[in-house]
Amino acid sequence: MSKQLPTSAVSTPLKRALDKTATVKDTVKQAADELLVVNAVLKQKIPGPLQTGEVAQALQKTDALEGRIQASADDLAKINHALKQEVEARADLERELAATRAALSQTRGQRS
Repeated sequence: MSKQLPTSAVSTPLKRALDKTATVKDTVKQAADELLVVNAVLKQKIPGPLQTGEVAQALQKTDALEGRIQASADDLAKINHALKQEVEARADLERELAATRAALSQTRGQRS
């Protein structure tokens, strides 16, 4: 019978990285959402004919920035998914290793 190690005890550096990227992803997503709202308010409050020169450039830049932030949040979500798979794979390998060590120890004990 293999001994199950809790996932939380396995691959601690990877788990910490996963937790950190999840936090960063949430922060980036929140920033993108806030920028979307700010940009929408600005566009609504500043009449189209006044959206010229520096104001128009600022609005265009915030549109572009909003897209980049959203893309970064999406990238972080993909990284989180890959890290989660890696954590699970390592947890499986560590459980297999523990089972193999236990079997080897038992085999050695039977030879004595």
